[in-house]
Amino acid sequence: MTATDWNPEGYARFGDLRLRPALDLLAQVPELPAGDVVDLGCGGGAVGPALAQRFVGRAVIGVDASPAMLEAARATGAYRELVQTDAAQWRPVRKPAMIFSNAALHWLAGHDALMPRLAQALAPGGVLAVQMPRQWGAPSHRFIRDIAASLFGDRMADIPDTPVQSSVRYWEMLHPLGQVTAWESEYVQRIAPQEVGHPVRAFTISTAMRPFLARLDAEEAERFLTAYDAALGAAYPLLPDGAALMPFRRVFFILQR
Repeated sequence: MTATDWNPEGYARFGDLRLRPALDLLAQVPELPAGDVVDLGCGGGAVGPALAQRFVGRAVIGVDASPAMLEAARATGAYRELVQTDAAQWRPVRKPAMIFSNAALHWLAGHDALMPRLAQALAPGGVLAVQMPRQWGAPSHRFIRDIAASLFGDRMADIPDTPVQSSVRYWEMLHPLGQVTAWESEYVQRIAPQEVGHPVRAFTISTAMRPFLARLDAEEAERFLTAYDAALGAAYPLLPDGAALMPFRRVFFILQR
C-alpha cells in the first residue's frame, strides 16, 4: 500500500468525534488582539467554519501539507487564504493573533523547540491553542506497534513514537512565555458497527495505522488487520448492537503571550 496523500473522506468518517475536542478548545480561547487567525494543520477544514463564526471579520488562514485536504478545506468557504506547506516549516508572513491547531502537531517531532517557536511567532497578546491525541499507550494504538513488530520484525522500527507529552510538561514548557492553561480529557467514543472489521479499526485506519499500512502489500495488510481485529476484540468488547466504546485521551493547552 502507498500513502502519498491524506484521504479527506476517510478522515471525515468520524468528523463529529474529531471535531468535538476542537470546539472544546475553542470555547476556552480568550479575547484576541488584532490580527489573523491561523488554522495550523487545517486538514479538510472541519474547524474553519467555527473559527470564522467566532472571529467574524478576521482573516482565517489554513495551513496544511496535503493538497487533497486543502481542496476539501477550500470547499468550506471559511478560509481567506490556504497555504500548502509542512507545519514544521511554516513561518507566518505577519504575526497572527492566534495559531490554532487541532489534532495535527502530534505528527511533528521536537515539541520542546516547536511549541516555543510557535508562541514567539504570535503578535503581542496573541494566543497559541493546541489539541493533540495522547492515545499512544492505549490498546488501540499500542496494538498497532506490537502487532507490526511481531509480524514484520524491524521493518517498522523506524516509525517514530509520538512526541506528545503531558499537559504538565506543556505548562512548564510555555509558562516562561505567557499565561498558560493546560489540561487533559478522556472522551468515551461510541464507534458504530462496521461492515468489515472491529469498529475501533475503522477509527484508527486513517490516522495512527496509516504509516504502518503504507509499508505493506495487500497480503501483508490483510494479515496485519486480522491480527489487529482479534486484539481489539479483547480490549474493546462489542456492545449488543455491534458498536464499541473507545476511550480516547487528548491533551490541550492555551498560551496567551
